[in-house]
Amino acid sequence: MMNRGDRGGRVFLDNLDYELFIAGMGEVCRRTGWQVHAFALLPNHFHWLVETPEANLVAGMKWFLGAYSQGFNGRHGRRGHVFQGRYKASPIQTDSGNYFEIVSAYIHLNPARAGLVRGEPPDLKMYPWSSYPQYLAGKQRKLAWVDVKRVLGNMGLEDDAAGLRSYAEYMAGRLRELGTRSGKRLCKDEWRPIRYGWCLGDEQFKAEMIEKVGSRMAGKKRESYGGRARQEHDERAAERLVGKGLKALGLKEAEFLGERKGSLAKCALAWYVHANAMVSHEWISERLQMGSPLGMSLYLARMKNTSDGEALVLRGKLEQA
Repeated sequence: MMNRGDRGGRVFLDNLDYELFIAGMGEVCRRTGWQVHAFALLPNHFHWLVETPEANLVAGMKWFLGAYSQGFNGRHGRRGHVFQGRYKASPIQTDSGNYFEIVSAYIHLNPARAGLVRGEPPDLKMYPWSSYPQYLAGKQRKLAWVDVKRVLGNMGLEDDAAGLRSYAEYMAGRLRELGTRSGKRLCKDEWRPIRYGWCLGDEQFKAEMIEKVGSRMAGKKRESYGGRARQEHDERAAERLVGKGLKALGLKEAEFLGERKGSLAKCALAWYVHANAMVSHEWISERLQMGSPLGMSLYLARMKNTSDGEALVLRGKLEQA
């Protein structure tokens, strides 16, 4: 999960802001039962790796961000929004894979990537506004709501002296990677799904998340869900419609795709998909091999307003699919 300051502005102006934010994290965890596995606070944004045993993320974040914003504005004599709209929350697969390891490393290295880590060589534990120092503190940890065992376990490590040394060595190695050109490229590729994706997991996990998005969008505002999640759900739904439509028309896909771009069958299937799924003209044109998407409006209008007998037969078959 992450959020930025409104219009890229700062959300922490002094040390007390950081301290109050961390105190608020502890309070929202107490109220909601959340467990934080990693966090990093930077001047204009924050990152959390958080687990929510109950379905209360929206309610918890509404309270937390509201409380912090009110306190921040009061302390600094400001008005208006502190954060940039809705926070970004991406589901992460937990039953397999090394996704917790990847996300926690990304979060803990964020201050170094921003040039905020002191020391020569840079030492991550010198940055006080992340959970990394908590990982190395062992029994001296002060934040009971920070759970290090999930990340360590994901890496095959124990929450003991040997395990924490191994974790520190691992993070030192990742930090050195960031100092090389090849290492930066590798990290950039590994972290691309975190920065630009809407969920993190294998293909089966992604498919399950798409189905959940679909069921929860039913009867609700689509805007409540991230754009990429909506897009992938819609494209998968449209793909199913293509299969149903081909079956209803009694056509094999290879035979269908070999027809000319403006054939009656292609126009009919394009109309069917467009009428029943939220996908773009570009997607339909590419999927059905109908040439430039600029002509899609004409193809759709042809089927919508048709009085042609053959076209009406095709529409009837699709409407009953």
